[in-house]
Amino acid sequence: MWRTLALASAFFPGLFVLCIRLLRWAAPGWSLKDRILLSGRLVSTVQATMATVSGITVVRNCKDVVYDRHWLAVEYIWVLVPYMTYDIYVMYLCHWHKSLDRGVAEKKHSLASVWSFLLQERLMVTHHLFILIVLTPITQHFRGELGDFFVGCIFIAELSTPFVSLGKILMQLKMQDTLLHKVNGILILVTFFLCRILLFPFMYVAYARQVGIPVYMVPFRIPLHCNIANASLIAPQLYWFRLICRKAARLYGSSPADKSR
Repeated sequence: MWRTLALASAFFPGLFVLCIRLLRWAAPGWSLKDRILLSGRLVSTVQATMATVSGITVVRNCKDVVYDRHWLAVEYIWVLVPYMTYDIYVMYLCHWHKSLDRGVAEKKHSLASVWSFLLQERLMVTHHLFILIVLTPITQHFRGELGDFFVGCIFIAELSTPFVSLGKILMQLKMQDTLLHKVNGILILVTFFLCRILLFPFMYVAYARQVGIPVYMVPFRIPLHCNIANASLIAPQLYWFRLICRKAARLYGSSPADKSR
């Protein structure tokens, strides 16, 4: 636990700083804001890939969805804890530099700038804090030695993140009108829907098959905190998926004539 926490606490900020310095060499004309934004998205992609691979490994090795164990289901949580903490700070840096670029930034690290960040990014910050304060104790203590399969499923939800990050990177590089951006938009829709929406009913179906009960009985058989955690996790995903669908409608629904206006 402590070794994993220490390594992850050094790895993600270290990779972030390394990306910023490499971008300063590779793209000297870029502003610090652009380097921070791109570096944050690259680190996010790395973490999402690690989480997805960990999740697939756990799911494939847990044939019994209730009792089978895999060490990654426990250990990778201690990677997520420092990552989520790091990511909150990087989100603050991105927010502050964007505000500075618009000429409306408060003093860096001041209460006013932090409050402005919390107001604008309240849903994402709440999501991260929920994982840190609620989900971590549930996965590491309250569930006991049960349900590694379902922890692995939650890790797999990160599969959509690299495509979301790539979409933002393409927009940052002014490549939003390219075929790559449109194809990536489809991949975002598909992976987000499969791994962040359908994932939750899939877990209930998997449990129902394992114990031999109808799916509708599952919420009454599993611990209350599991239902609460799942509901709390899927709620923001539904909101974000709605936003993604609206962006997709604008991207694919407008005609070339509309885009040229």
